[in-house]
Amino acid sequence: MNFLIADTFTASLGRLNGQEQKAVKTSAFDLQLNPTASGLSMHKLDRAQDKNFWSVRVNLDIRIIIHKTQTSLLLAYVDHHDAAYAWANRRKLERHPTTGAMQLVELVAMVEGTESDPIAKEAKRWAVSPDPDEHPLFRPQELTPSGYFAPLSDEDLLRYGVPPEWIMPVRQASEDALLETLTHLPQEAQEALLKLAVGEKPEPLQPIPQEADPFTHPDAQRRFRIMTNSDELRLALDSPWDKWTIFLHPSQTDIATKTFSGPARVAGSAGTGKTVLALHRTVNLARENPNARLLLTTFSKALANALRRKLALLTGDQPGLQERITVDALNNVAHDLYSERFGQPNIASASTVRAILLKSASAVPGHKFDVPFLLSEWTEIIDAWQLRTWEAYRDVTRLGRKTRVGGKQREVLWQIFETCRHGLVERKLVTWADVFERITPT
Repeated sequence: MNFLIADTFTASLGRLNGQEQKAVKTSAFDLQLNPTASGLSMHKLDRAQDKNFWSVRVNLDIRIIIHKTQTSLLLAYVDHHDAAYAWANRRKLERHPTTGAMQLVELVAMVEGTESDPIAKEAKRWAVSPDPDEHPLFRPQELTPSGYFAPLSDEDLLRYGVPPEWIMPVRQASEDALLETLTHLPQEAQEALLKLAVGEKPEPLQPIPQEADPFTHPDAQRRFRIMTNSDELRLALDSPWDKWTIFLHPSQTDIATKTFSGPARVAGSAGTGKTVLALHRTVNLARENPNARLLLTTFSKALANALRRKLALLTGDQPGLQERITVDALNNVAHDLYSERFGQPNIASASTVRAILLKSASAVPGHKFDVPFLLSEWTEIIDAWQLRTWEAYRDVTRLGRKTRVGGKQREVLWQIFETCRHGLVERKLVTWADVFERITPT
């Protein structure tokens, strides 16, 4: 029997207090060791539509929701008694008929929401009119879809991973209800429909053979993971801080372990897992190169601190691995390298640069450049490109700059910027661009 854990379980575990989490973990390990042990207090959820949902008693109040079949046992959710039961009653675990991926599907008729939520309104109508003939979701042939995705056929939506019972709500969703509707869908469907909403054309999901295990589908592996031993379960249960550190998409795993011939760039919108992918790749490189030291860096100090904590969980008990990986903000790395070679840098604050630039501009007559323009020209052109001569500024391409400046204007501007540069030197101040330029090998 496969023993699996869902991302919904790790997320719900993280919302419990420390004592509750400890008790849940003990019960989870007991389940993995012997799912049929007589000491486990298990109760089948008769009111759930999915008859394979069971509850496992942790203590007087906490219940683990599991999904149990002859071939698998899935840790699906954990919460206080009533909330855990309500969660299970609103969901079912099923194989998608087109893609073959296993999905935890929220039942349309059980969706909760505000009075303004169109999906919630239909749920309430179903609650008072249980006759399928009285509920529009069960009469698609009589509806004329007029929502945001109305032009898409049922087959199109299925190919994007939309669960069958959500096809009509999706096709009827107005622009105002679009985001609310998408929150009830599996992530692969959310991503595809969001791309469609902004004019992109996502590739339909690749189906797996009918005889294949639905948990092995790449999208199923984003939310379910087979626990082969107690160490894997311990790592998963100890890492509720970020489910994506544990549930890495297979396409991301390929990148994390791939050998590149040179530098490589991973592009993607916010929230697609680029940062966690970088963390996994760093750990993988450290494993493959036992004598190497690695640097994982970011522009954000807060993110670097968070990644440092995640690194400790991801490396687990592997001796020496974490010690060979440095995680720090890029400015901190540059500061340390500069200090080692030239002494501690005296970084000019933004207000100091502005004051020096304003004084420099007042000393050059006959121009009408305002302070915001001068600051942006200094920051994005002069300082960023470390331009230190008139010839360098004269010939630089100002791509992306909205304000065009001719040759005579550049001459005036250079007088201002050159004076500003001298002002910084007199005060023994440097900018971050100066620091990076000086520590960069030539």
